[in-house]
Amino acid sequence: MKYIITCFIALFLFGGVSAQNKNEAAIKLKINSVIKKMTLEEKIAILHGNALFSSAGVPRLGIPELTCDDGPLGVREEIKRFDWASANWTTDSATFLPNGSAIAATWNPTMANKYGVVIGEEANARKKNVMLAPAFNICRMPLCGRTYEYYSEDPYLNSLLAVQAVKGIQSQHVAACIKHFAANNQELNRDSVNTIVDERALQEIYFPAFKAAVRQGNAYTVMSAYNKLNGYWCSENGYLLNKVLKNDWGFKGVVMSDWAGTHHTVAAANNGLDIEMGSGGPYEQWYMAKPLLAAVKAGSVSQKTINDKVSRILWLMYHTSMSANHPKGSISTPEHGKAAYEIASESIVLLKNDKQLLPLQIGSIKHIAVIGDNAIRTFALGGYGAGVKAKYEVTALQGIKIKFDKIAEVSFAQGYRANYQANKTAVQNGDYNKPDQNLIDEAVALAKKSDVAILCIGSNREYESEAHDRKSLELPFGEQALVNAVSAVNPNTVIVVMAGAPYDLNEISKSNHTIVWSWFNGSEAGNALADVLKGTVNPSGKLPFTFPVSLNDSPAFYMDTYPGNKLTAEYKEGILVGYRWYDTKNITPLFPFGYGLSYTGFSLSHLATDKPVYRKNEIIHVRFTIKNTGDRYGAEVVQLYVSEPVSTVQRPQKELKAFKKIFLKAGESKTIDMQVKVTDLAFYDEAKKGWNTEAGEYVIELGNSSRNIILKTKITVK
Repeated sequence: MKYIITCFIALFLFGGVSAQNKNEAAIKLKINSVIKKMTLEEKIAILHGNALFSSAGVPRLGIPELTCDDGPLGVREEIKRFDWASANWTTDSATFLPNGSAIAATWNPTMANKYGVVIGEEANARKKNVMLAPAFNICRMPLCGRTYEYYSEDPYLNSLLAVQAVKGIQSQHVAACIKHFAANNQELNRDSVNTIVDERALQEIYFPAFKAAVRQGNAYTVMSAYNKLNGYWCSENGYLLNKVLKNDWGFKGVVMSDWAGTHHTVAAANNGLDIEMGSGGPYEQWYMAKPLLAAVKAGSVSQKTINDKVSRILWLMYHTSMSANHPKGSISTPEHGKAAYEIASESIVLLKNDKQLLPLQIGSIKHIAVIGDNAIRTFALGGYGAGVKAKYEVTALQGIKIKFDKIAEVSFAQGYRANYQANKTAVQNGDYNKPDQNLIDEAVALAKKSDVAILCIGSNREYESEAHDRKSLELPFGEQALVNAVSAVNPNTVIVVMAGAPYDLNEISKSNHTIVWSWFNGSEAGNALADVLKGTVNPSGKLPFTFPVSLNDSPAFYMDTYPGNKLTAEYKEGILVGYRWYDTKNITPLFPFGYGLSYTGFSLSHLATDKPVYRKNEIIHVRFTIKNTGDRYGAEVVQLYVSEPVSTVQRPQKELKAFKKIFLKAGESKTIDMQVKVTDLAFYDEAKKGWNTEAGEYVIELGNSSRNIILKTKITVK
């Protein structure tokens, strides 16, 4: 009987694993069988694009094309096969999802998973096998044109979100393509800059989210970055693609180039690139096309190398387009809109609420002035980055009118002109920062006669765009002059900033008492914002990156390493990226990493670990009590940081090692358990080429931002 019970338990615990292993073994047999039937020419044909967003299949063997699609904001509209013009479909309107930094601002991996599921379902509806998402390069410096697309400045936060986004997408039998690998942290000179990054910084800062997405998320595809890393193009970097990705991390899937990001045939083929993608033909002349065929025949690239690439592509197909029980998918459904709303609602950050103007007191407000171009602007499209032909997008003005329709009169004034286009030169864009006094005068007149002014400023998808970086942290379009003028005539002014990256809010922070940070927040952005202003939703977003007081406080600028010298950018700050830099160097930020207010209050108490001393293979259990001390339902993101006061190497002043978003009713208390592996306290030892968890004393710090530590305790590692 004992034997039978033991067998039953083993079957229960490991039956799923066994079935999975059998499935993988069956796929491997299929792959080997197909490869034996393929000619060399057929093998080469599937290693490069045959159109803008596809690579060839093998029709005679029943192998379909592999189809790709952008991107991080949702499934883009259908374009023509061989150029970027719209295909003019009427069935390709999709859900516009909140941008990457908005997802990161939720500090909620569940929201990243919801995002991924929507992406996967809509990709299936459009018959796309690979989604070029998520993108989560570290936000090393605040001016990067793609910060809005990426997640945060912290590798741990990025890792948890990336894993869930990948799992969400791939739950629908669609491949997630994690990008851009690696150290692609600026758009200026992105296709030529050589980033010099020491191995410790790579392992501790720039690799962890990719590693987690591969090992924990089982990402099916990886996109190589445009830049060089330590002297070699990322698309032909043997250290990156072969040693780290495929050997050290055991990556089973496909490495594809960014579009036109391949530079050589033999180097790319031998150093780990599997598919070359690009923006135009003639496709047969690409590096991985006829030149690769010639290189194989000449013996410069082995048949074994080619077979490995083909095997990876077929493995990808058997998990996506050729998988069993493949979902049909759906697009622009009410459920997808609900998911977009939930993400947006949790992403909005309350930066300042000194006079408790928010939530707006409904009974005392008869007239609301909504001011600013961003109140009527949509963000699904714009600039060079991949966009979405959104089925709908609720603007701020629309959302406010919907939510306040029967409560108050809502009027609008434009306030400023957003005279900037990403595809124009500096001369053509002219003085886009010059205030428009006529528009300001109209806004002031409206604000004077209103009970409250909601001033929607910030950036847009033209100003924050792939292929270029911003020139400064300054708010564009003369917005500061508009803020000053409106605030002077109406003390009840709510500043709403819509942007995907940090900006200079010094003057606004000093002179205004209410600031809300929204994002490029998807199809439901206006509804989510209005619900936060009204108090239907209690804001719970936290900043995913530091807002510096000055650009020169940022490490890349302080160390004079951006944009680089002679197309070489040396990451001299090493591991001190983001809050690690500000906290270690004791530089006060404008708003710190992890910061965000609520309409209620929270207290933390009774911090304790399960024991005082740990060995290196153990798990630290950290317990504490959190209480909602206010009078409304809300959520707090409790952040656990760890520091090592005495170390043989430089360590940051603190590092995020765990966090949890906790929802509580008014007056409710909960006891929470967080877990940290002792091995996660390690640093990367360049001398030993491995991770080193030093024995000694560590400090556990608990707070709600990197600069607001509320409780501390100490542990010892033996």
